[in-house]
Amino acid sequence: MIPSKPIVNPFPNAPNPAPTHDAHDAHANPKLNPFAAVNARVHKAADILEIKENYRKLLTTPWREVKVALPMLDDKGELRLFEGYRVQHNGVRGPYKGGVRYHPQVDMDEVRALASLMTWKCSLVDIPFGGAKGGIAVDPHTLSMRELQTLTRRFMHSLKKMVGPYKDIMAPDMGTNPQIMGWMMDAYGLLHGYTPAIVTGKPIPLGGTPGRLDATGLGVAMVARRVLEEKGEDIRDKTVVVQGFGNVGSYAALHMSNMGARVVAVADASGALYEKSGLDIPKLMLYAQNTGGVAGFPEAEKSSSQDTTEILNQACDILVPAALGNVIHGGNMAQIKTRYVLEGANGPVTPEADEFLGDRGVVVVPDILCNAGGVIASYFEWAQNIQVHQWEKTEHHMELDRHLSEAFAEVSRLAQQHNLSLREAAFVVGVDRVHKAALARGH
Repeated sequence: MIPSKPIVNPFPNAPNPAPTHDAHDAHANPKLNPFAAVNARVHKAADILEIKENYRKLLTTPWREVKVALPMLDDKGELRLFEGYRVQHNGVRGPYKGGVRYHPQVDMDEVRALASLMTWKCSLVDIPFGGAKGGIAVDPHTLSMRELQTLTRRFMHSLKKMVGPYKDIMAPDMGTNPQIMGWMMDAYGLLHGYTPAIVTGKPIPLGGTPGRLDATGLGVAMVARRVLEEKGEDIRDKTVVVQGFGNVGSYAALHMSNMGARVVAVADASGALYEKSGLDIPKLMLYAQNTGGVAGFPEAEKSSSQDTTEILNQACDILVPAALGNVIHGGNMAQIKTRYVLEGANGPVTPEADEFLGDRGVVVVPDILCNAGGVIASYFEWAQNIQVHQWEKTEHHMELDRHLSEAFAEVSRLAQQHNLSLREAAFVVGVDRVHKAALARGH
């Protein structure tokens, strides 16, 4: 599959200028936006696979992009206007699939990058979906429940012609949750009839699956265990630091703790906690749920409300950045003191830092593998909705572990065989499958 000639690493730095779909810009410009940074990794895989230039353009160009205006009357009767986005990146392997993000910094560049990552993630774990992503530029915490529901329904109404259970299936992401998915399902159903497979990550009474809520974090823990096993190590008693204690970070911490690891530090927007002997994660999850954050947890040795990015510098065996992207970068990469980085968030390690850490011998497990548990679980939910069937939670966990274990085994084999990093190997697997599917379609 892979030619043996050496490849020059083209990775650029991330953010800034306008997006480009030109195949060579990603190699030449050192300051590219997030979408171009993802495309640089796709081009690296395409170099290794010797994919022709015209197919590279097909693989790196989104098939459809939509920006919508979302007017809404707030609780005071004032008109407010929000911007929404949906990018369908590539659908040669199946319906588009990707979450919807509610965050004030959402823009088209970010959504393009996340949609592209979904394409390679779905391909890597070999589920029959293409990649998409959506979002609204809004802070959901500033809206009342009525305002949030009104905005959500408006968004679904604006996209009604481009989504569907065999076209494009949405799911929760940062700032969204099962309740928002329930509103989306209902808004679509008012137009098309009962269609539970239109979204995943729904409440259980609406056809959601019991294993979906913790699937991404559980997947991070499962991958961590596989990575350590391959190195001849046991996850028990390994020290873990988790940045971000939302849905992904909290469940990653919980399941690694259940496997015997010691979670010695966590952080979220409220602050950071340190406990040398290991934090009681179930108690911390309950505390954070009741108070809105981890700061002030009484059973921690140390609690701080200072800059929570400093937790990334804490010495540990396993570091899980599970909050925002680009948190490990040129400015702090030299201070990272860990042996394993597991990307719970999307794009938390910049290309520059990725290369630096790799040269130091740090194992970086890429997001398209490490946090793929969520989309795998979404596939399970979608398939159950299509079949009008419900799995048991144990069956769900077994299948999740099987998919992730097979994906990791393929990535690890390729990395060792061709002297690639795990990220390079993961993108090679993902890009190769999409390329072959495009050829099979006659593109």
